[in-house]
Amino acid sequence: QVQLVESGGGVVQAGESLRLSCVPSGTFVSVDDMGWYRQRPGGRRELVARITDGGRTSIGDSVKDRVTISRDNAKNTVDLRMTSLQFEDTGVYYCYADLRIPPRGETLPKWGPGTQVTVSS
Repeated sequence: QVQLVESGGGVVQAGESLRLSCVPSGTFVSVDDMGWYRQRPGGRRELVARITDGGRTSIGDSVKDRVTISRDNAKNTVDLRMTSLQFEDTGVYYCYADLRIPPRGETLPKWGPGTQVTVSS
């Protein structure tokens, strides 16, 4: 069973920075797109940032200029860094990955369990 293991999150002071990391565990062949989404209270799940295996990125409009996403293809990890956190950034952050699984390398879209980020004063 392939899973995404998330780390980071918790309570962050307004104005400070945040780092989230994610890595797949289990049996897979390779990883295509990886990224982070979030669901704020009362809202729908939305894109924070996404990165292809070639390094091309997509950044959500609500966090533009405050987010950097990177990945290590050798370790299959994806890191999200967000600066100048605001109260509106409070929510559950979900890692996402398109995993290629054996035996034929078909794509399995996978979500992590989510990690709570709370921005406080």
